[in-house]
Amino acid sequence: MNHDPIVFTFFMIFAGAALVATLALFARQALLIAYILIGALLGPWGLGLIDDAEILKEIAHIGIIFLLFLIGLNLQPQDLLNMMRKTTVVTMVSSLVFSAVGFAVAYGFGFAFNESLLIGIATSFSSTIIGLKLLPTTILHHQRTGEVIISILLFQDLIAIVLLMLLQGSGGAEDIPVLEMLKLMLVLPAFIGVAWLFQKFILLPLLAKFDRIQEYIFLMAIAWCLAAAELAQLAGLSGEIGAFIAGITLASSPISLFIAESLKPLRDFFLIIFFFSLGAGFNLNMIGDILLPGLVLAFAMMLIKPPVFRILLQRTGEKLKRSYEVGYRLGQMSEFSLLIAVLALDVGVLSQQGSYLIQFSTVLTFLFSTYLVVMRFQSPIAISDRLRRD
Repeated sequence: MNHDPIVFTFFMIFAGAALVATLALFARQALLIAYILIGALLGPWGLGLIDDAEILKEIAHIGIIFLLFLIGLNLQPQDLLNMMRKTTVVTMVSSLVFSAVGFAVAYGFGFAFNESLLIGIATSFSSTIIGLKLLPTTILHHQRTGEVIISILLFQDLIAIVLLMLLQGSGGAEDIPVLEMLKLMLVLPAFIGVAWLFQKFILLPLLAKFDRIQEYIFLMAIAWCLAAAELAQLAGLSGEIGAFIAGITLASSPISLFIAESLKPLRDFFLIIFFFSLGAGFNLNMIGDILLPGLVLAFAMMLIKPPVFRILLQRTGEKLKRSYEVGYRLGQMSEFSLLIAVLALDVGVLSQQGSYLIQFSTVLTFLFSTYLVVMRFQSPIAISDRLRRD
């Protein structure tokens, strides 16, 4: 019988992920940690059962496109503006503080100024996936705590997406050229305008005409997401930015909620591959070089993020208890930190050691932050039955 490498690869990914995810749930951990760990175990630098991390990386890229498309779908412009007015100061000041601490740690361990700056910025974001997955939706999501968390995360996501766009436009240069910046400033508004016109006069009328056929809506949403990603690349932007803009253009339509719900399983499928590919691409031999700075950076973020968020939120009028809880729920680094590390390495503005430092520190904060949240606050996987809420 012929051995099909693609079937075997998917078998190893999802069977391994299912096994480790079971152990992760017993340990009260977020599942994405399980996906990264099984990737490291089975990948080229582990057991070597999956030895082509580049193919996985290309497939996983689709997961990020869908992730950003769905983030855009949830960013209704008016709601976003209202929420961001309340948390702009908190998000901007906290990001500056975290970036400064991350920069100081990296620079103190001998990284170059530019690398330290990028490492510092990468540490400033909190995880949207962990932050939302650990929210008990029936209790917090529609209350003030959930609103504050979501508004901060969305604002951080916007900052991260701008940074990804700037990295994409750098073309591997040490500094982003002025001409490239001007090009982005011209191309981006034009692309947004074309996308808005297309959805208004072509996409939405078609969806409204055949809105009873759910399969058609599902297909059109996928086609719109991937078409925008492809057109963005042709225009000199990144596919992720195109997908994000495609989502935003649909966010105010009545059908956006259905599209977001119907695409979540597809997004999760590719995101499992994405986090697996991150683990598979991690050179375990590099751990010795980044172990100490990685531990220090992760510890610094875990130590400073909760009190900074608590102080800033209290200054804006939030209650002490809520500020305390939000600080701990946002106390980790982000999946966008991982994306920045990978993209910056690919375009040549960050060394392998710097990229692995960000990735290693991020995973450590995922691990410890999840434990702190499930031990202290209500969540679907809380340690105590009293705190366990769906």
